[in-house]
Amino acid sequence: MIDQFSDARQDLVPDTNRVGAGIAANDVPDTLPADLSGLEIAVLIPCYNEEASIASVVRDFRATLPGASIYVYDNNSKDRTVELAREAGATVRTEPLQGKGNVVRRMFADIEADVYVLVDGDDTYHAPSAPLLISKLVSEQLDMVNGARVTEIVEAYRPGHRFGNMMLTGIVAKIFGNRVADMLSGYRVFSRRFVKSFPALSGGFEIETELTVHALELRMPMSDVETPYKDRPPGSASKLRTYYDGFRILKLILVLVKEERPLQFFSIMSGVMAFIALVLAWPVLVTFLQTGLVPRLPTAVLSTGLMLLAFLSLTCGLILETVTRGRREIKRMQYLRVPAPGNRPRSVDTGTGGGTGAGAGTAL
Repeated sequence: MIDQFSDARQDLVPDTNRVGAGIAANDVPDTLPADLSGLEIAVLIPCYNEEASIASVVRDFRATLPGASIYVYDNNSKDRTVELAREAGATVRTEPLQGKGNVVRRMFADIEADVYVLVDGDDTYHAPSAPLLISKLVSEQLDMVNGARVTEIVEAYRPGHRFGNMMLTGIVAKIFGNRVADMLSGYRVFSRRFVKSFPALSGGFEIETELTVHALELRMPMSDVETPYKDRPPGSASKLRTYYDGFRILKLILVLVKEERPLQFFSIMSGVMAFIALVLAWPVLVTFLQTGLVPRLPTAVLSTGLMLLAFLSLTCGLILETVTRGRREIKRMQYLRVPAPGNRPRSVDTGTGGGTGAGAGTAL
């Protein structure tokens, strides 16, 4: 492992020992194009005990995006994360509710900008890729650009994490749409209308899944861009608990299926209960047809109850599908209230400014 770079300009050149292969340094611009320099850009960095890396992350993004506002939100760190982030030039705020999802919710609520860059504070993501992601977001009027991780460093992206990411991304792709290659990436660029229409209900690492499903459900324009990924610097440890957080993400996926695809969810439950009811009822029915008797009355009652529950579940699915459609329409209308990336809201003559146009100053 080589030493950290000593100055911000050197940080713009990827370290061949820590940056994943696949993207050359000259493939990404290190400054914003002139037509994007007027954008208000906010770099949002959630942190928890990242004293080994936070200063480098802040310096890298200050050098790459000199006009951007850089915010570090500390999540009850017990080391020198806050002190080092301030010394590096970031605006530091705190969020007492533990968990990355809680921090993202607070950041999205507090910060006003045209473009939001969300990145982890562990110094594993490639800061010089930010102008490319922002340019793609604005030029194509997208709402989310996801930094898909590319690396050959085993320590940076362990096989177990890689498999879990592929499995969870595949589940979401199968249910909600196959439009994201790396669902659990911590490096994303958002438009203002994405951020201000996102409810942020998750509390922990499952926030990335919620971000992805929100974009897929509203059919937002989005894209992936491959970005180099490197291992953590010496002295930095991952906060991700592989199995615990993996099961939390899987649980969230099931909850989102129930809430966003209720007809599918309750239809599956209905089908399972109906199948069990038929399996239990068949021998009882055969015996009744042969003898006219029902010797296993409890089994018959259980089968009848399961079939009733199956029809009740299907009915719930039909009702909730209508409710979900209404919720989706409301979220879509809220989303459309915010201008697309790169667009400014059109001025509206309210009739109170003494204008000479038709209808100016006319009482309603």
